[in-house]
Formats: sequence, C-alpha cells, structure tokens
Amino acid sequence: MKHSKLDFGIVGSLDLDTVRAIACKAEEIGIHSLWVNDTPGGDSLARLEAAASVTSSLHLATGVISVDRKPAAQILEEVERRSLPLDRITLGIGSAAPPSPLRRMEQNLATLRESLDAPIFVGSLGPRMRRLGAEQSNGLLFNWLTPEFALETTNEMRTQARSAGNAPVESATYVRTALGNDALPRLEEEAARYAAIPSYAANFRRLTITALETAVRGPSADDIAAGVSAFDGTVDHVIVRAITPTDDLVHYLRLLEAIAPLA
Repeated sequence: MKHSKLDFGIVGSLDLDTVRAIACKAEEIGIHSLWVNDTPGGDSLARLEAAASVTSSLHLATGVISVDRKPAAQILEEVERRSLPLDRITLGIGSAAPPSPLRRMEQNLATLRESLDAPIFVGSLGPRMRRLGAEQSNGLLFNWLTPEFALETTNEMRTQARSAGNAPVESATYVRTALGNDALPRLEEEAARYAAIPSYAANFRRLTITALETAVRGPSADDIAAGVSAFDGTVDHVIVRAITPTDDLVHYLRLLEAIAPLA
C-alpha cells in the first residue's frame, strides 16, 4: 500500500492458539495492526494479550469494545491486568444502546483519554457519533463502506477535527474480504445480518449501497489484492477483515499470503 497502512481483522471468538499464529504471520509479512472485534463470547483484550506475547512490533487494536456493557473503568483494569503494551495498542470503543449513547460515549472516551497513553478510536456510523469522534478522539473506525464513501467520510472527519483543534485524527475502515468461493456463504450471511440491523439498514439506504458492494471477494489472490488496493489512500488504516469458510487457521494464513504483496 502506498498511502494507507495495511491492517488485518479477526473475530474475538477465535481460540488463543489461532490468534497467536495469525499474529506471528501478520508481523512476519509486515502487517501494521491486528484488529480484534469484541463480543460477549469473544474478549478482544484476551486476544490482544495472546498476540502481544508472540510479537514485538505488530500493533494491536480492539474494534470495538462496547462501553454499553464494558465501561471505561473495566477496560482500564483489564489493560493493566493483562500488561498490554501501551506503545502498540489502540482501543476502539463503541456505544449504541439507549438511552443516550452519545453521552455515554463522550464520558467513557474522556475517561480513557485522560487515563491511558494510547490512541482511542470511536466506532462511528451516524453523523453525530462521527462528529464526536472527530472532535474528541484519536480516530474513527468505519464499517461497510465503499472506497468512495470511505474517502468522503475521512475528508469530513479531518475537516471536523481541524475545526475542533483535535487534529490529527486517523481513520480506519473494516473491509470484509473473502478469498475463494467457499467463503462466500459466510460473507453473505454477515452482510444479511448487518443489513437487518436498523441503524445499518438506514445507513445503507442513505448511501444507496448494499453491504455486499463494500466487500472484497474473489477466487484468487490477485482478485483480493486488486480489491483491497482500491481502498489505498481513502483512509489511514485499511483493515482486511477476514471472512473465511471456517475458523481453521489455514484459511487465515491463506488470506494473509494473498495480501502480503501489499504490506
């Protein structure tokens, strides 16, 4: 990639041995950051701890921890308890649950920025959350965007950040990436799941795109490299969010090999 950092994204439910192997391979080929999502059944901080134990230069990020169920105080306690390397971690946080997700985000964001010497990114979908992140965080994490809308949203973020005196702020976007026809059912399932979420459905309507239009997919490594390259320069971090046929390690390693020439 000439203009953007190339990152890799995995689900937080992967077993720790698989995470360690992915982290080692990612560092070996020159991936900048490993992003791990966080769910009730998949603790991203535990996965970052595992990845940190076998790497020395790979940056490690959560994308995102919901402060609706894990507030800033708990995040801080876990970061300290797990001895996560502050010079390599980025904490992505999000909030969507009523009431007042914006207020909850603002409060938790302030606590984390005051207490932790590490970048804090805001998972942002709607315009108000994007503005909050641009004005008060270190970066925004986007989801399900085409290259054109990723660039447009990044430019908007930078303008808002400068106006608020909060520059520089970085942008990152998840790019769902499926290598091989056997990965398509999982991709289609995930796209349908997000399209059924009211906030995402509204965003897709607003942008006049579908979830699948934002994804990179193809039968060959060349197809994947070409699709991912289309995002170069649209954001600061292009996160190849792995969509694999199964959670077997071999599929993740195959996808990493496909994007290795871009790193």
